[in-house]
Amino acid sequence: MTNLSVNINKIATLRNARGGNVPCVENVALDCERYGADGITVHPRPDERHIRRDDVMTLRPLLRREFNIEGYPSEDFLQMVLLVKPTQVTLVPDAPNALTSSAGWDVTAHFDFLTQVVDRLKEAGIRTSIFVGTDEENIRQAARTGTDRVELYTGPYAEQYKDDPEAAIAPYVAAAQAARNMGIGVNAGHDLNLDNLKFFKEHIPFLMEVSIGHQLISDSLYMGLEQAIKAYKQCLK
Repeated sequence: MTNLSVNINKIATLRNARGGNVPCVENVALDCERYGADGITVHPRPDERHIRRDDVMTLRPLLRREFNIEGYPSEDFLQMVLLVKPTQVTLVPDAPNALTSSAGWDVTAHFDFLTQVVDRLKEAGIRTSIFVGTDEENIRQAARTGTDRVELYTGPYAEQYKDDPEAAIAPYVAAAQAARNMGIGVNAGHDLNLDNLKFFKEHIPFLMEVSIGHQLISDSLYMGLEQAIKAYKQCLK
């Protein structure tokens, strides 16, 4: 089985739109675990427009399954994750005002920086994952940083899948195999949904984890959260 980590940023977005604590981020996270999620993902941003720093602090002692924190490795971000010590930190190259993650790292250009960050996190016992595209040389460079895993940015796959699934998956199969050949694990995330997830998993059977938020939460508006999580888990069998 590939693990399903549910990104709960959209729950925090809804809460913040009205103020107060409805819906309660902590309760939703615990419900996700109860309904079968293998982990919880959050992506706190500097402007705290969805997940806030205090959410991260509150969630850590409550969660019983994997906790994945995504973010750009600024010093503030690193100090937070070194204090919280989640299961995994996923390093993304987002600018502070980015709406969502829309590209992976140019690892070669940022090799020294990423290597230093990975070293700090691994010294603290935190698993690391670097968000990347499908360029195989870039993935080999990511492996050289010492990272445990890469997370493949699947936005282009989701877009092309609608018209040509075989062409859409081909570069991801090659990228995942390149990572495996280098001895690092493969995660994936962005725009994976109930239409395209099963096909992705079937072609990359050694996929370790997918992180899904916007699509799963959107589906839950119609299906309910429990049924949405079960449907996504079924795609990963």
